[in-house]
Amino acid sequence: GSRYLSLIGGVCMSFYDWYCDLPPASPQVWGEQTDVPESADWYNSSFIIAWGSNVPQTRTPDAHFFTEVRYKGAKTVAVTPDYSEVAKLSDLWLHPKQGTDAALAMAMGHVVLKNFYFPDGGKPRSSYFDDYARRYTDLPLLVMLKEHTLADGSKTLVPDRYLRASDFNGQLGQKNNPEWKTVAFDTDGKAVLPNGSIGFRWGEAGRNDEGKWNLQAKEARSDTDVKLKLSVIEDGEQDTQVVGVAFPYFGGDASPHFTANAQNGSINHARVPAVRLRLGKAGEERHALVATVFDLQVAQYGIDRGLGSGAKDFDDNAAYTPAWQESITGVPRDQVITVAQQFADNADKTHGKSMVIIGAAMNHWYHADMNYRGVINLLMMCGCIGQSGGGWAHYVGQEKLRPQTGWVPLAFATD
Repeated sequence: GSRYLSLIGGVCMSFYDWYCDLPPASPQVWGEQTDVPESADWYNSSFIIAWGSNVPQTRTPDAHFFTEVRYKGAKTVAVTPDYSEVAKLSDLWLHPKQGTDAALAMAMGHVVLKNFYFPDGGKPRSSYFDDYARRYTDLPLLVMLKEHTLADGSKTLVPDRYLRASDFNGQLGQKNNPEWKTVAFDTDGKAVLPNGSIGFRWGEAGRNDEGKWNLQAKEARSDTDVKLKLSVIEDGEQDTQVVGVAFPYFGGDASPHFTANAQNGSINHARVPAVRLRLGKAGEERHALVATVFDLQVAQYGIDRGLGSGAKDFDDNAAYTPAWQESITGVPRDQVITVAQQFADNADKTHGKSMVIIGAAMNHWYHADMNYRGVINLLMMCGCIGQSGGGWAHYVGQEKLRPQTGWVPLAFATD
């Protein structure tokens, strides 16, 4: 495909954008291609979901790690529409209808958020998940909300883009790439500039922000330790307001392949806590509402936080609950609740040793990136990405073995 496009003068971009074995969700989420563990790391896991990856058939030389890890107590779950070889090697088999994996993953994420981030009965939030989310995900980062006119003429707020250092008067003191540096609140409600955004990656040698393209929990300007806020209402001290935000909903669209679950049209309305900030240069000030990624994601997943929206319980047929997915995927809600609870509980106790082995099967569907992003969200919420024995393990072909030097001239028609 790349050779054909190159010969006719087409545009290739990243081959993750069109090569149907590889997940476009990976560069969408991380900005880079898949970088996954070798199969020997499966043995370090204690809970493995083989999601659309028929390990004994498509990775036969590595399959022994999948069977051997069970001898030391690891639980294995197969997610495949057919009773495949990997299902025989697993403790439980979930069989969603083909292409409905995103619905299943969203429902599992709903369970994790409800039971581990907002547990009932005054139980504390998982301290490991909480710390991981603040340090290693974009959940604390601030997103601007903008007004949007819907098809019926009504107006609502929708998520726009990340808040950046360049939006502030004085650009938060940043001269190097301020438009590429994202902003969060610390636990005192002060706007801070955490290390690690792409704006710190590039620039001239000797610049004052050199060496800060990392995931250390530090404020970039002062180089001091910082704890970021996940939610703007977590301490009750910040001047917040609860606003209505609209999210697109595609689960009600009729399809010859999937069973629709109609809700209230193509828009989900949710209540989100937000903060109004003064932005812009002196004399050009403007006000903008911002919310954390975490607050937006919790609203999107339909979690009831007492703000006036969200599902009553797991049996409520509201978007992204276990009951909601049952009519779409065909997987019993009780199985979804059980697997999500056990997967997250294991990740909490082992600090991330829950893994999803995933392959190309899910990637051959339209909107395949949604299938993958649902799984990636689940793994991030459980603190699994980057942990030995945890995270996502996407495998296709022999990508790490091919001699690239000889392949490139042919693939991109440079010969």
